[in-house]
Amino acid sequence: MDLRHREVSPLIQVRGLHKVFKKEGAEIHALKGIDITVQRGEMVVIVGASGAGKTTLLHILGTLDRPSRGEVLYQGEDVFSRTEESLAEFRNREIGFVFQFHHLLPEFNALENTMMPALIQGMDRKEARERAEEILTEVGLKERIWHKPGELSGGEQQRVAVARALVLRPTILLADEPTGNLDSKTGEKIIQLIFSLNESRGITLVIVTHNEVLARRFPRQIYLADGRVI
Repeated sequence: MDLRHREVSPLIQVRGLHKVFKKEGAEIHALKGIDITVQRGEMVVIVGASGAGKTTLLHILGTLDRPSRGEVLYQGEDVFSRTEESLAEFRNREIGFVFQFHHLLPEFNALENTMMPALIQGMDRKEARERAEEILTEVGLKERIWHKPGELSGGEQQRVAVARALVLRPTILLADEPTGNLDSKTGEKIIQLIFSLNESRGITLVIVTHNEVLARRFPRQIYLADGRVI
């Protein structure tokens, strides 16, 4: 592919995306023909009521689930044409995830939790530690790296989750209700952190929320209702 074309094409193109789940013999149409594009470095929020299809769309963007029909192109490549092994390698390299619940491993400290994706990827332990220390410092946890999750506040735990998502230096960060389990003051700090990472690292952000007040702070909003963009 022409490299000049790669530079100007959208980072993500979603075309005619459908997702159907089967439950007790019935078909549930979660996504009904979604078409969106996301440019490199954009900050995009997907907003809508519960059941609108937001999380389903995010999981497909993150290649955690496959569409029933349609395409998801990353820089022009249909990623779902890859084998499962190749798709997993792509996901680990290019995409970072932050969820409402941090899913930190309680027996490991902040540094070890942050290093984990890099070690699983086969990175040298010294480099993994250096990267983890760098990003933990960037998210304001330099003095807390030896603390286990149970010794950290909710906001600090979510900061560790953000650091863990970024340790492999992904192209895109996907976050599903990243402030949904936090009080408003702590949630505000997490949003400010995510915005600053976009500015300092140029990372592309796609955030899912049902909070319209939060959504209005993003440069671009995509509203979903009943599995469609409205």
